[in-house]
Amino acid sequence: MDVGQTTVAKYMAKRRRPQSQGWRTFVHNHADAIASIDMFVVPTISFGLLYGLLILRQSRRELLWLGVTAHPNGEWLARQLTEACGWDEPPRYLIRDRDGAYGAAFIRRIRAMGIRDRSVSARSPECLDHVVVVGERHLRHVLASYQKYYNEVRTHLSLQKDAPIRRDVCGAGRVRSSPILGGLHHQYVRV
Repeated sequence: MDVGQTTVAKYMAKRRRPQSQGWRTFVHNHADAIASIDMFVVPTISFGLLYGLLILRQSRRELLWLGVTAHPNGEWLARQLTEACGWDEPPRYLIRDRDGAYGAAFIRRIRAMGIRDRSVSARSPECLDHVVVVGERHLRHVLASYQKYYNEVRTHLSLQKDAPIRRDVCGAGRVRSSPILGGLHHQYVRV
């Protein structure tokens, strides 16, 4: 007698396995031990290419580090990670993009620091979609301005509309607007 596997599987008792946590749950449960690293390309006004790097701590969505180079490689990336996190308290997990510049030197460094990594797709900071970069010095200035805005001003729904670096809230007084990134964003403060 010939019995099909699908027929047998239909009538067999199914084993109940505990459901494993999804990616979103993992990130929520381990946010204080996770950092994200992303590389992005920035064309300059003279059609040259600069490479940017950002490192973000997930717990408070704080931008820890922004780096710029014309020639990224594994050694440079490893040095940037060490500068951002230090050896004392590095993140336990690192989420990174799939850029080819991460080489053996970078992998050796994160292993030596006790960091486990996982690759995901890359994204770039929103401010670079609206700025024409003149050169490396200009890009460093734009990124430093964006880091200050992102950490001190920009609100995050996951932080109950607070910024990564907590702000002092006062309730009375006039509101003053200050342009950030050449007017791309504004900061509103009570005076």
